[in-house]
Amino acid sequence: MDLSLDRPGNYLYVRRVGPRSITVVDREFTTSFLLSPDRAVENWPVAASSELDAGHIEAILALKPELVIVGTGQRQVFPAAAFMAGLLRKGIGVEVMDNGAAARTYDLLAAESRRVVAAFILPA
Repeated sequence: MDLSLDRPGNYLYVRRVGPRSITVVDREFTTSFLLSPDRAVENWPVAASSELDAGHIEAILALKPELVIVGTGQRQVFPAAAFMAGLLRKGIGVEVMDNGAAARTYDLLAAESRRVVAAFILPA
């Protein structure tokens, strides 16, 4: 029997999610970051979902998403309504999940060539 590693094609994908880090392709991130199929934005200045507000939206919008997935750590914790409303008013869907679920959902949508952005929050 012949075994081969099937790697996704032309997009950044999440390989592993741990309690304090996330590995994208072969790079481990230990601070919060934004991820789109073609770009990762390091050192996103958010350490908890309670910190999210309308001011954090601009960095996300720069990646031109049609859908935003917010990974809030090991547990799902909803951010302030102002943050969610800021995206919805722009016609951008937003979902909030724990980091494991966010990674799986992001990988699935990126594989379908969707314009998805994952905002992963990692503890400082």
